[in-house]
Amino acid sequence: MNDTPLRSDAQRNRERILEVALAELTRCSQAPLSMIAKKAGVGQGTFYRNFPNREALVLEIYRHEMQQVADSAAQLLEGRGPDRALREWMDHLARFAMAKAGLADAIRQATSAPGSPAKPGHTQVLAAAELLLRANEEAGTIRPGVTADDFLLAIGGLWQIDPHGDWEPTATRLLDLIMDGLRCGAHGGRAEAQ
Repeated sequence: MNDTPLRSDAQRNRERILEVALAELTRCSQAPLSMIAKKAGVGQGTFYRNFPNREALVLEIYRHEMQQVADSAAQLLEGRGPDRALREWMDHLARFAMAKAGLADAIRQATSAPGSPAKPGHTQVLAAAELLLRANEEAGTIRPGVTADDFLLAIGGLWQIDPHGDWEPTATRLLDLIMDGLRCGAHGGRAEAQ
């Protein structure tokens, strides 16, 4: 896709297609594209102008959702303390993990055939984690020296949770445990006061 900005109505159509496609493809990786277009309230021409095939749609959903998570880090830091921003961002990441797990079949199908595009990398999520970790380290709310790679390894358990079950309580317990671990050894955090 080129870098020319879309008109506001075209952008709304695109966003609506992505929203509907995320829900439908999470339910069924083979959901018909015509049904997605219809539920999104756009014609076939509009749909295929934005997403010429299933692979393009699936990879754009994945990229779009990952970008939303990454962008939310700076937004959260603007209105919250660093530790609260980090914990809320972890919830955003959990929702992304559940959407990604639900889309796993569609992503595999989109990237597994010879000559298929590669799955997008997670560089922007790493950068967002780094931003939040450094803000917390500077505020003394987490232990010093935690890298974004360390953090992503620690939260890897999110990807083991069944996205089709009641995943939120499990994710909340896991992320609270990780947050408690990050606070342990903090220069100004709660863990030192104990």
